[in-house]
Amino acid sequence: MSRAATWVGTVLGVGYLRPAPGTWGSLVALPWAWLLHVLGGFPLLVLAIGAGFAKGWWATAIMTKGSDEHDPSEIVVDEVVGQWIALLPLSYAAWSMGLNILVMWPGWLAAFALFRLFDILKPGPVGWADRRGDPLGVMLDDVIAGIFAAIGVLALAGLYHGVIA
Repeated sequence: MSRAATWVGTVLGVGYLRPAPGTWGSLVALPWAWLLHVLGGFPLLVLAIGAGFAKGWWATAIMTKGSDEHDPSEIVVDEVVGQWIALLPLSYAAWSMGLNILVMWPGWLAAFALFRLFDILKPGPVGWADRRGDPLGVMLDDVIAGIFAAIGVLALAGLYHGVIA
C-alpha cells in the first residue's frame, strides 16, 4: 500500500485514534477549515473540498484495493471533506459580509453535530452512497451528509435570525 495514500486516507494518522475515528476526523477538520477560511476565505475552502475529495477518492481506492472492507474505520479523509461542506454556509456568510468566522460559533457546533448525526444515521441518499461498497461511495456518503448538515445549518440560522431574534 502506498504510504502517501495512507497519510491522505488517515489524515496524517488521525484515523488511527480510538474510539470513534470518524468523530476525530470531523474534529480535526474544524481548525483546518478555520485556517483555510482565514487564508483564502470561502473560495479557498471550496477549492480544498474539491482537492480533498479527489485525493480522498484516490487514497481510498488504494487503501481498499483487494480488501473485503470497503470503508475501513481508519479512513477519515471523507469525514474531513464532509465536515468542510457542512461549514460552507458559515464560510460564505463570513467571507461575503467581512465577518470573523468565529463569531458564528453556534453555527460551528450545529455543523459538527448535524454532520456527525447524518454520517452516523445514514438517512436516505447517505445510506445509498454508503451501500455502493466502492471508494466513490466512501467519499459520497460523507459529501451527502455534509450537504444535509449545511442545509440544516442554514435552516437553523434562518430560524434563529428570522424568527427567534
